[in-house]
Amino acid sequence: MPADTETAYAKINLALHVRRRREDGYHDIETLFAFARYGDQLQASLSDRLDLTIDGPFGSGLSADDDNLVMQAANRLRAHFSITDGASIRLTKNLPIASGIGGGSADAAAAARLLNRLWDIQASEQELADILAPLGADIPACVFSRTSFGSGTGTAIELRDDSNVPARHLLLVNPLQSVSTAAIFKAWDGQDRGPVAQDDIWQATLSGRNDLEPIAAGICPAITDILNVLAHANPAMVRMSGSGATCFALFNEAKDLQASKALLDPLWWSMGTELR
Repeated sequence: MPADTETAYAKINLALHVRRRREDGYHDIETLFAFARYGDQLQASLSDRLDLTIDGPFGSGLSADDDNLVMQAANRLRAHFSITDGASIRLTKNLPIASGIGGGSADAAAAARLLNRLWDIQASEQELADILAPLGADIPACVFSRTSFGSGTGTAIELRDDSNVPARHLLLVNPLQSVSTAAIFKAWDGQDRGPVAQDDIWQATLSGRNDLEPIAAGICPAITDILNVLAHANPAMVRMSGSGATCFALFNEAKDLQASKALLDPLWWSMGTELR
């Protein structure tokens, strides 16, 4: 059978407000998720067993065993829906690993959408999000891969209309330096600086912030360098995504994105795309 395909769309946090440290060690947050038109790529075809192969520019060294989030997602679907079929899955890693733009969460979500079709499960997006939520806080948002508001640990998702967002040209930049999400959340000072605004999403984005940005920049100074460079080419807004180290800028015009990209350090990874 020919392989079916799915994109694991890169995620950005238009805003990320940390509200509370919970007794279970996690944090309550409020965040605005948005997604790029591009990301990692997955293929799958029916097989008598479940297996994963990984390639692509950032595939080296990644485990394809059952601890990979793609395999964990596939195994959860098989168990939940009593699927007896297998699948041969190929993951092409185009995005940097552990970089604040979805990564393994987006891959797991894309695998679920892909296998939902391949195995003819016919589950809704909400069902898939609920089944996969225990695997990671970003996964439910990545299942939908549409602009949304996330609360709690990020798994409570409300889809939002983003038709009023004027700046849809998106530039992602990563210094190819990894930062520890756990370490950054641990270093949060515990101060609640207020909620994400509940007005229209563009105004909420502009008035919002990423509470993890100064913490991550203290650990990885290249983040500040990237933000400063991105600010030079007429962006509508600039911010770090997630816990870093990827930063992004949104532009009204494609020419401004290209002008900004020309200023970047050639040792940094970058991707020019658009919001979905």
